[in-house]
Amino acid sequence: MHTDEKFAIEKGFKSIVMHGNILNGFISYFIGKCLPERNLMIYSQSIDFKKPVFLNDSLTFHASIEDIYESVKTAEMKFYFENSEGTKVARGTVLLGINL
Repeated sequence: MHTDEKFAIEKGFKSIVMHGNILNGFISYFIGKCLPERNLMIYSQSIDFKKPVFLNDSLTFHASIEDIYESVKTAEMKFYFENSEGTKVARGTVLLGINL
């Protein structure tokens, strides 16, 4: 289903389904390159895939810091990905080490 469109369609999808871990790459890029703080480390990450993402889909990434735990220098970030139709396709949580 990730490389064979005919197989993906036979399994009930409209087209080739993107590998879920590509979304993890977007998260890593966001944390490493887009946030103003550079001294961060991902301690844990979870992602729930709600809907398939297809080749050439346009996604929007939404993220917010939910909690900061100053005593242990960590922050909890919640996120979700939304397709161009406004459907949430994945969501999750990242625990970040800060000011390492």
